[in-house]
Amino acid sequence: MSYPGGVKFLRAKSDSREAGADDHGGDAATADAPTRGAGDGNGRTHSTGKGRPTPSRRESEARKRGPAPPPPRNQREAIRRFRSSKKERRKDSAERRKDSAERRERMMAGDERYLLARDRGPHKAYARDLVDSRRNVMGLFMPLAAVILLVIFIPIPAVQQYASLLSTAMLLTMLVEGVMLGRLVNKRVRERFPDAAGSKLGLGFYAFTRATQLRRLRVPKPRVSPGADV
Repeated sequence: MSYPGGVKFLRAKSDSREAGADDHGGDAATADAPTRGAGDGNGRTHSTGKGRPTPSRRESEARKRGPAPPPPRNQREAIRRFRSSKKERRKDSAERRKDSAERRERMMAGDERYLLARDRGPHKAYARDLVDSRRNVMGLFMPLAAVILLVIFIPIPAVQQYASLLSTAMLLTMLVEGVMLGRLVNKRVRERFPDAAGSKLGLGFYAFTRATQLRRLRVPKPRVSPGADV
């Protein structure tokens, strides 16, 4: 239907579409509705839905904690509850600290159950023993880094020059020593553990990083003394 001015109205067409939708609404709702109890020909039935809404996370946590306690009836009861909850928190905190200290102690002792993934395995334990039984110049890496940092702040060119030469020579020595140590550790470990997992480069780098740490800071703690026959 149109009116003067070129404006068209499609009301009749829209009404016909709405009427058709109303006529077929029941069939569409029936078709879209999930079927329950449909048989498969063998006497068994199944449903397409679980029949109940999925509980939210807040509802699940509230169900686990149980019903909320009633509010305190007076100030004395509120203070008593506060002190009780504070005591429980202190107890839980003390237990967590105790467990953490126990785990760290076991890890420092070399217990496989508490070691990091990089330290697990008998071949890694043997590699640590090989490193700990040797006296390496690489053990001075951390003190050398601290000295270099201090020298940077000394405004004396001669001191900085000599410190730079000394640090360069030490770093080159540590690099050569690290390569030799990595080759030695790989050779000895492969002889004792031919089926050990991991690459040669990874095992050599593991030995190198342990050798650059101060002896008292190594994790796990050294089990052998320097100079011991491993």
